[in-house]
Amino acid sequence: MAPLCIIGPLRGADRELASDDLLLLDSGGHYHDGTTDITRTIAIGTPPKGAVAAYSHVLQSHIHLAMAKFPEGTNGKQLDAIARAPLWAAGLDFAHGTGHGVGHVLSVHEGPASISKRGDVALETGMVLSNEPGYYQTGDWGIRIENLIVVTPVKQTGFLEFETITLCPLDRRLIDKTRLDADEIDWIDRYHRAVYEQLHSHLSLMAKSWLEAACRPL
Repeated sequence: MAPLCIIGPLRGADRELASDDLLLLDSGGHYHDGTTDITRTIAIGTPPKGAVAAYSHVLQSHIHLAMAKFPEGTNGKQLDAIARAPLWAAGLDFAHGTGHGVGHVLSVHEGPASISKRGDVALETGMVLSNEPGYYQTGDWGIRIENLIVVTPVKQTGFLEFETITLCPLDRRLIDKTRLDADEIDWIDRYHRAVYEQLHSHLSLMAKSWLEAACRPL
């Protein structure tokens, strides 16, 4: 089903794509059955110096939040610190929040809940938020990985976790496997397996072949 509205690049704020660079694409739309918000960072040619290491640390932060289990009553400020920990360990950070609430065909950035340094509201079952850590090399390139996540209860009474509901491969060319631990690699492989299993039957033969390569295990 087509989105209800489409917004393109802003004249004067656009930039020509260059070789050996990064494309940070933040996209989404309002559909009759919900709202999407997704960001992927894509390598164009050979990634610039430092980009693979930075992307891998951002991906670690994304995974740390995606895998978090936390007691009921935990607020976004506490989860924001959990997400940033791998970046902080590498001496990196980003200025925006890690996540914002997403409405159902309402506001893409919807309060009151957020995962940020200002997030004082406790997260509750059923809330949909973004998971979007990043890193930005001033005047050069930027990295962000954004999925939507929904708060769900875990079997352990009184605890919550996240279910990732965005289905889109990560750019393998930007992942340095040697910087990841076994649990992080397992999360990526499980995520890519879910992406392929849920999408491949809806695609053309050419698109299915691309998706299979993009989702192969690390």
